[in-house]
Amino acid sequence: MSFRIDPRLPLTGEVRRILADEIGKAIGHLETAREKPEQGLHKCRKRLKGVRALLRLVRSGDEPFCQTENECYKQVSALLAGPREATALIETIDRLADAFAEQSAGGGLDPVRERLVLRQHEFHAGPGLDAAINAAVAACREGLERIDRLALPDQPEQAADILAEGARATLRRAKKALDKAEARGADEDFHDLRKAAKTHSMHLSLLGRLWPTPIKARRKAVDKLG
Repeated sequence: MSFRIDPRLPLTGEVRRILADEIGKAIGHLETAREKPEQGLHKCRKRLKGVRALLRLVRSGDEPFCQTENECYKQVSALLAGPREATALIETIDRLADAFAEQSAGGGLDPVRERLVLRQHEFHAGPGLDAAINAAVAACREGLERIDRLALPDQPEQAADILAEGARATLRRAKKALDKAEARGADEDFHDLRKAAKTHSMHLSLLGRLWPTPIKARRKAVDKLG
């Protein structure tokens, strides 16, 4: 199903549809992660980021629901962060070796990679991974049952105001992070900027039928930043 809001349909129904689809796919990826953790965990966390981006987009329309659910999926992502990070660090080392092929030709990064692979195996082979997956699946299934509690204004003008405010809020967050990155250059400032850019990219997808200007060039720039 489409990760895109149809402006011809009631907003509540569209958001419920997308939430159910994304959460359902996240559960499927979690089941895959039992046998293929590298693949399943990464895809699950991407789906959860989409869920949270959608909740941020419509937050002003039903703040209690969106706050509660956003916190729920933030915690689910945290459950999976360690095992996923173990794989991401190996991917980072590989990208570093590719980017600096001449400097790393002597195998200087090999001991680091070997240690990271061992750490990954420890994460994936231990009982902690199954426990994390079980807890994440349970939380997602409970979240599916709560979707019907979402209630948004369905009048076109009010729905448009909600979506516009959600998109603006993320852009304000990105601008704040950019200003801090320019002023201080701290790691957390660039991290916040990257997160806001990714959320904005997802908002572009969700609002593909409503965004007032051509999206392709904007998405390309945002994806490069993120």
